[in-house]
Amino acid sequence: MTEQVSPARAIHGVVSVPGDKSISHRYAMLASIAEGDSQIFNYSTGADCHSTLTCMEALGIRHTTGEQDGRSVLTIHGKGATGLSAAADRLDAGNSGSTIRMLSGILAAQPFTTRITGDESLVKRPMRRIMMPLAEMNARIEATNGDFPPLTIHGAALRGIDYALPVASAQVKSCVLLAGLYAKGETVVREPVVTRDHTELALRELGADIAMEPRVVRLQGGARLQGKTLFVPGDLSSAAFFLVAALIAREADLIITNVGLNPTRTALLDVLRGMGANIKLLHIEQANGELVGNLQIQTSRIRGGTIEGATTAAVIDEIPVLAVLGAVSEDGLVVRNASELRVKETDRIETIAENLRRMQITVNTTPDGLEIPGRQKFHGAQIQSRGDHRIAMAFSVASLAADSPSMIEDSEAASVSFPEFYTTLRNIAR
Repeated sequence: MTEQVSPARAIHGVVSVPGDKSISHRYAMLASIAEGDSQIFNYSTGADCHSTLTCMEALGIRHTTGEQDGRSVLTIHGKGATGLSAAADRLDAGNSGSTIRMLSGILAAQPFTTRITGDESLVKRPMRRIMMPLAEMNARIEATNGDFPPLTIHGAALRGIDYALPVASAQVKSCVLLAGLYAKGETVVREPVVTRDHTELALRELGADIAMEPRVVRLQGGARLQGKTLFVPGDLSSAAFFLVAALIAREADLIITNVGLNPTRTALLDVLRGMGANIKLLHIEQANGELVGNLQIQTSRIRGGTIEGATTAAVIDEIPVLAVLGAVSEDGLVVRNASELRVKETDRIETIAENLRRMQITVNTTPDGLEIPGRQKFHGAQIQSRGDHRIAMAFSVASLAADSPSMIEDSEAASVSFPEFYTTLRNIAR
């Protein structure tokens, strides 16, 4: 599909964004191996999170959807730690790296063999980063060319390990912790820098024996998780597109409601405020250990800056749309230490650069980042998303500031995380 996005002078309104993808994945997996039903409100509508549900269903976990008090609710009928059954066919994680990497931790402990794969993009993404710690825990996993899906996971009795992540990754940390639920003894994960802690908070909510210290997580194996009612905050990564849309508009007054404000995720807000963004927190509360609030974004003068080190790891998913903001900022944007972007749904460094150039924006690439001069103007163009949801949405935002309409190729990629994206964008663009 191709979506036309026309320029807009102003961004106004009140929007909500889908439930957080990261949290939705984790709640679905943990609720499946908990005892009894869990009701999950505001579960992500994205295709990635649907892939997780499909995989759990193939493993024998039933779920139902409905409404309660005017809100969508997903009920997962958990069967406990030993309730999963062997799938009749290989599992399909679709485009979801979160699904294949985190679910592998659970599958490694099952008394059966599972084969799990994904779409054309996912089978090109490396898996050694999860295979190594799982092997230390006594799992046996076979991969294509030693590193890529499909994976064949031979379940085994696992042992706890003390594992230092070589590279900061919440997905790898979560994979090891989910395996640790089944392992004998204690599992310890040490991080080089703090990553998102949704798995730890969810484990604690559902009854695991877990201790969280700065950059160290300790989990005792053998916990019996209990189903409960869970609320998924709005996805801050999805909100990022509307934050930037407001910041590049000539006039803006936008409110985004019920956004997740977990401190391990709000580096994006720190980066934007550091560039001069006028972002206000209107309301905050806590749900299942996660902070949730409303944000107001108004017209701002954006300076630009440098993103590097631990900050890059913290905003890695938002780099595509931050690159768009950098091009129109006063001082431009430099991104360093972002080599992880080269093994996402696309090589995002090259795909960002390709589309900036299509819009007549000057950009230089480096092995691990981007250098984008400021004070540039977007021109309408034919955008190649390469099937990457974040690229499609980031350059739709760029198109709002262009001098003529742009065409977003493979625009349906947005449905991976945000099926309602284009409808929401049209509703706030003036």
